[in-house]
Amino acid sequence: MKMKMKKKWIIGTRGSGLALKQTGIVVERLKALYPHIEVEVKTIKTKGDTIWDRPLHLVGGKGLFVKEIEDAMVKGQIDLAVHSVKDMPTEMADGLTIGAILEREDPRDVFISHTYNGINELKPKATIGTSSLRRRSQLINIKRDINIVDIRGNVDTRIRKITERQLDGIILAYAGVKRMGLQDKIKEILPVDVMVPPAGQGAIGIETKDNKDILELLRPLNHEKSLKEITIEREIQKGIGGGCQVPLGINASISGDRLTINIFLGKESGDIIIKEKYTGDVNKAEEMVEDIIKGLPHF
Repeated sequence: MKMKMKKKWIIGTRGSGLALKQTGIVVERLKALYPHIEVEVKTIKTKGDTIWDRPLHLVGGKGLFVKEIEDAMVKGQIDLAVHSVKDMPTEMADGLTIGAILEREDPRDVFISHTYNGINELKPKATIGTSSLRRRSQLINIKRDINIVDIRGNVDTRIRKITERQLDGIILAYAGVKRMGLQDKIKEILPVDVMVPPAGQGAIGIETKDNKDILELLRPLNHEKSLKEITIEREIQKGIGGGCQVPLGINASISGDRLTINIFLGKESGDIIIKEKYTGDVNKAEEMVEDIIKGLPHF
């Protein structure tokens, strides 16, 4: 039986420049697949968009950028939501699910500076801006004598703060910088074994109600390799727990039949609890993930 398609879909998103860019990518893909549908983008302010004076891990962490959007979906005010997957809690709201993961952009972090070409050049007492516990912990582990200051805001805002706050550099996600067309600002792309990214970084996710007809319509947008990598990362994150309150990096990478998983778990002080690389057969990913979770601390 042929599925009945709505003539108009309403997509919920945050109102930041990056969120709107990412939503625009999804809209283009949907219109290419279904040329006759009308798409409306509805911007929704989340709690995370209203708190600028405190680090996110002190006010809730994961979920701060999605809850109000999910509430709108549950109430039927929107049909789909576009998120940065790294902002999505591993525990989904009742009745909601990830309907599609687009092909992931490079998940690595980048160093941006007006003074230095890379983090190894940083001089003692250099000041680096980031609000991420994960980045803070890994940076201090690399350079014990640097100063870390909290900065938040959109990608362009944080780049501007290098000058405004006289910072020696900042750390951002490569994907966001690229999507905003600011790659020329990048001084160094940080290897995964130097700065392990968070679960889901670089990926755009489409959230929707757990409805088989809607999921079937979204299925062509799914990028299978990215979906597998993200699913592995989120499963490990769910097994460990802790959300944004724990300095945690998880990155899964599939190349052919080979699966590589990098994990960093540390302390704010820069001390490492675990920094490990696991490799195995992607066809045995489930068993590999179970074994990894068993060997890690839980929060």
